[in-house]
Amino acid sequence: MLAERRAYDANVLDAEQASRGVPLELDHVHPRAKRGSNRVSNLTLACTSCNQRKGNQDVRDFLKDQPERLTRLLGHLKAPLKDAAALNITRWALYERLAALGLPLEGASGGLTKYNRVGRGLPKTHWLDAACVGRSIPQELDVRGMVPLEIIATGHGSRLMCRMDKHGFPRTVPKQHKRVQGFQTGDLVRAVVRSGTKQGTYVGKVAVRSRGTFNIPTARVVVTDIRHRWCRLVTKADGYIYQQGKEAAIPPSE
Repeated sequence: MLAERRAYDANVLDAEQASRGVPLELDHVHPRAKRGSNRVSNLTLACTSCNQRKGNQDVRDFLKDQPERLTRLLGHLKAPLKDAAALNITRWALYERLAALGLPLEGASGGLTKYNRVGRGLPKTHWLDAACVGRSIPQELDVRGMVPLEIIATGHGSRLMCRMDKHGFPRTVPKQHKRVQGFQTGDLVRAVVRSGTKQGTYVGKVAVRSRGTFNIPTARVVVTDIRHRWCRLVTKADGYIYQQGKEAAIPPSE
């Protein structure tokens, strides 16, 4: 499946240059009628009219008057598939390990996922694709009003000792203490400011400063110079950002 998908991604541009908005067909570079194989290196995409005009010709004969296009197409076909092979090997190794544990398990393809999603009238999103994987999903999925929780990997900080300007020269002093007043950059905090121009409640990932006043980026604005004594730890930095998605898949009905 991965190898076929890679062949699709590599050659779809060539097919789209000839026709747009039409179904594409899988074609053999060296025709099957002349003992061409079904290997990925012998497959490309073509619109119906091009496929019919090509017939049993070798693609080198069919595109002999378009040398640039032929060169690009043949270059895609010669691209190594070692990355796709590594993913396939890893996938099946993981499948076999999980199957050995005796857990309920099934395999599925991207085509089946799309079939399930389209058949249930759902929009194309990553989280809805995950809900439509496999044969064991229910016939109806009620996702009205649901907003997914987005998890973004941010890492545990930077290895840079200081920030650089556009010329590569240091523009800040070397890093100081990682923790300040019990907090470190990336901690999720809740700050309650009871007086002054910044009065209010703020929740966000804190950016600590050695002087003891922190910055807290919220959904709308970055609140600066919040004193550490106003902050309460919600959860320690774990290298991820958690936030609700911007909109529901299907708006709730009245």
